[in-house]
Amino acid sequence: MKKKTASPKSIVPAASIHSAKNTLAPISHEGLVSTSPLSDNKSKNEASSNQQALDAIARQFAYQIITGFDKSYRWHSRITAGAKERFENQQWAASQRAIEERIAIYEQSLTDIVIDLYRQVHPKQQDQRFWKAAKNQYSKLLNGHPQFELAETFYNSVIGRIFKHSKIDDNMMFVLPSRCYLPGQDRHKVIHSFDTSGTVRAMHESIFDTYRFKTPFDNLDIDLDNMDRALRAQLNRDKLASVHAVEMLKPVFYRGKAAYLVGRICMPDETLPFVIAMQMTDDGKLMVDALLTERHHLSVIFSFARSYFMADTQYPAEVVAFLQELLPHKKNFELYMSMGFYKHGKTVFYRNFLAHLDATSGDNTADMFELAPGIKGLVMTVFHLPSYGVVFKVIKDEFAESKKITREYVKDRYRLVKATDRVGRMADTHEYMNFRFPRNRIDQELLQYLQDTCASSLTMTESDVILSHMYIERKMTPLNLYLQQETDPIKIRNVLDELGLCIKQIALANVFPGDMLHKNFGVTKTGRVIFYDYDEICYMSERQFRSLPKNGDPYAIDTLSVGPTDVFPEQFEHFIVGKKVFKDILKELHGDLMTTEYWLETQRITAQGVIQNFTPYPARYRFIR
Repeated sequence: MKKKTASPKSIVPAASIHSAKNTLAPISHEGLVSTSPLSDNKSKNEASSNQQALDAIARQFAYQIITGFDKSYRWHSRITAGAKERFENQQWAASQRAIEERIAIYEQSLTDIVIDLYRQVHPKQQDQRFWKAAKNQYSKLLNGHPQFELAETFYNSVIGRIFKHSKIDDNMMFVLPSRCYLPGQDRHKVIHSFDTSGTVRAMHESIFDTYRFKTPFDNLDIDLDNMDRALRAQLNRDKLASVHAVEMLKPVFYRGKAAYLVGRICMPDETLPFVIAMQMTDDGKLMVDALLTERHHLSVIFSFARSYFMADTQYPAEVVAFLQELLPHKKNFELYMSMGFYKHGKTVFYRNFLAHLDATSGDNTADMFELAPGIKGLVMTVFHLPSYGVVFKVIKDEFAESKKITREYVKDRYRLVKATDRVGRMADTHEYMNFRFPRNRIDQELLQYLQDTCASSLTMTESDVILSHMYIERKMTPLNLYLQQETDPIKIRNVLDELGLCIKQIALANVFPGDMLHKNFGVTKTGRVIFYDYDEICYMSERQFRSLPKNGDPYAIDTLSVGPTDVFPEQFEHFIVGKKVFKDILKELHGDLMTTEYWLETQRITAQGVIQNFTPYPARYRFIR
């Protein structure tokens, strides 16, 4: 079967920009009073000259930013494209380092371009006419640019860095998108279409003829048989006969020790996800681990609690549009974030947030921002809008006496999680500066609590409440509330099993959760338990796991010398969950968590640099080999 292919090209602005003066003093825009036709013409000529000078420096300013973005994206793409070789060579530690490096690229690129701009222009000396002209010139450079939406965010970041995020103005930056993108116009550039007129096996063979790997398959015949059976188990004969297309995204999605081919099966009445999950065998051969056709499995693969994918594409908007057709319940910004474009994801989130506020601002529909349900945190003030799916977290001015940490330490912990393999158990968070909320939508109790706990981060105007620094995070049901409300013993047992697995998997990812009170864990709609309180996390090597004395002396514990990094796992049962019935279930399912031996062994494993592989789909879907 023949397939159309396209070779993505890096886009460099085609138009050459004439060099402008190195500096631009503020241009006066005051009107000149003319007393004669001659002076009037002179005034017009001067105004025209001023405008030309303004346009020239604005054009140069815009060109430098788009050049900086293109350089940054090439750097981003180079690291992302390297995921294939790292996967083939099983360079798992290098894969983890690549995650950190790719995250660091954006800030480094931003720093470089802002320094360069200050050499050419004095940005803070320019007035509104300059910024409007600069944005207009930049918009022209985005025509036909395959990453125009990411380039808009980069421009916003430059303006944010220059003005320390104090100006959020659509005249100066792209608060709203510059254009409406119609999904599908570049679809042929991001998908392969496969012939379905033959047998299922022939179609699968065609897929592996297209997606080639340097590493040989362990036994491709077994993989093809497994895939054939799995698809026939999902689709009966009539449905299989009705399949008119199988479309697969060209980028391979790499993460951890797995690679995913992501696509869909197209039938007249429905479309199903079609995901081929691949891993390596113990002896370094390639194998197909599972064939997934259920939407909720794809949703978990693209979970907010997992590390960002390495998926190389020059057309991110088209890839995201395709994914959203498969996962319509996921927000557009979540999919951008899952692909590693987390900065643009933040931009799209803010636009989505503004649209939601606008849609719920009527007299009969407006809900209020209020304190989030659950126990109030010792480090963070957490609030939400009931109709919206995130929580907002602000670092308090003062911490409880039990918290021997600083504000900067808390920020550092959140940065650590950003660059860590979250193994599906730690919620992704996103940092914002000078975030505005409509004051008339802030509940009075929340407003008072913010004033009491976060005054240094709070500015209030007549119309807005502005938080100088905060995080957003996906909304979940706090585990302590879940256990209070749930009556089904099966669901309770399942969620406590999830709690134990969550703690263990985080630890195997080389992160000690620190404060493991059940209020610091959330339950997703699918019943998965996720950790979301990061102020006390650290690497496993930074803790000393010790046993309590067992010499029969009743005063031994009272006189025990305890260092700041000492941890006594035998005490975990007293505070992870409250009620005895819950403790008993947790001890039955994961009693080893309460032993020093378990933590010392886990510490030994992580010290060896062993990279874990936790598949995001149920074990029963994995092929037996």
